[in-house]
Amino acid sequence: MTGAKTVAIIGAGPVGLAAAVHVLERGLQPIVLEAGDNVGHAMRQWGHVQLFSPWEYNVDKAATRLLATSGWNSPEPGQYPTGAEMVERYLEPLATHAALEPHIRTSSRVTGISRAGFDKLKTRGREAAPFEIRYQNGQGQKFLKADAVIDASGTWHSPNPAGANGLPAIGENETADRIAYGMPDVLGSDRARYAGKIVAVLGSGHSAIGTLTDLAKLAEQAPGTRPVWLLRGSDPAKAFGGGANDKLVARGELGAAFAALVTAGRIKLESGFRVSHVIADGARLIVGAVSACSARQAVVDELIVATGFRPDLDFTRELRIRLDPAIECPLALAPLIDPNEHSCGTVRPHGARELAQDEPGFYFAGLKSYGRAPTFLMLTGYEQVRSIAADIAGDRAAAERVELVLPETGVCSRSLAPDASNCCGGPALSDVDACCVADEKAKQQGKTGCGCAS
Repeated sequence: MTGAKTVAIIGAGPVGLAAAVHVLERGLQPIVLEAGDNVGHAMRQWGHVQLFSPWEYNVDKAATRLLATSGWNSPEPGQYPTGAEMVERYLEPLATHAALEPHIRTSSRVTGISRAGFDKLKTRGREAAPFEIRYQNGQGQKFLKADAVIDASGTWHSPNPAGANGLPAIGENETADRIAYGMPDVLGSDRARYAGKIVAVLGSGHSAIGTLTDLAKLAEQAPGTRPVWLLRGSDPAKAFGGGANDKLVARGELGAAFAALVTAGRIKLESGFRVSHVIADGARLIVGAVSACSARQAVVDELIVATGFRPDLDFTRELRIRLDPAIECPLALAPLIDPNEHSCGTVRPHGARELAQDEPGFYFAGLKSYGRAPTFLMLTGYEQVRSIAADIAGDRAAAERVELVLPETGVCSRSLAPDASNCCGGPALSDVDACCVADEKAKQQGKTGCGCAS
């Protein structure tokens, strides 16, 4: 291939668009492929949710430099955006900037990646061959060739199932029309679906807590609405957070308000509930939990599963990639983010070296690079793609250099290990919460915990 290197970027979310800007700054040619109809497609699905971190921790520096050339009015740095506001005030202005817009292709779902002329088994000459990316749009199957690929497609469309063993619960697929995943807008666009219903929410992270809190509000407006909290663990207090001691005020307030709702009986709690099957019984769902010593069930109208996400790796099948067998992330990254070991503020900034694969020129970035681990931070994703762009451009010094300076905010990342709590007393994270900023100063200072405990 001649001219500037071409870099295919999969996903037009915050990290994917940041990657495109960094690639442009390096004099490379990005091609952004977004499966959705618009940029920020996944973020739009949880547009009603407010982030716990303010604007200043959710925008990329290179993107800010580009936006400044068009007279962009940056939001107040201390304000907390919703997902919809992130899209409207940041992603859309970035994607429609004259320098970036020609490089973005929406409604383009990637279906496969390989080396042109090489299947996975063939080695000799492989590194010199460009990548061939197959994608589907309204005109059918398309393909393009690129010198490098950054997969920042996220995990939103691959939710974890309800089954406690990581597999779909028995009957889960057959009852899919009455199951939602993630954080539906129960007070807005999805109100009619849940008003007046018995609704079970499975999970212990902020997605579950936020949804249950909204269902309790809906119950005030729509009699007959009854939220039920299905908790796999045995200690609900771990989901209540640090309350007044939480240095992220919005997060502390959410945990305290949720605790009050549970204590008052406005949210029915079923703890130690490890879902094994979901069965349709007329108009109702029977959600069952069977263990060696007991069998329990919850009879509800709807089930919301808020247990996190996992990466979709199907379209990388013809690439030579190596992933940690448990976390499903790049091998070098696994010990840095293992949720069995890291619970708060202990994931250091990292870049191309940790994300590189046996297939030279291919990188995972953003949420997808973390596999099943929930400790991802937006700022860390921006640092990833800065380093990757430098690596692709051949600037090894910049790729190795750490440019992320973490803020001393006391905001922690958390573990998704069963019933794990972070050092601030907060619950496990699932999906949207990955956008929080972490206080990793403790790690940088050689401490074992985070700096947010009072």
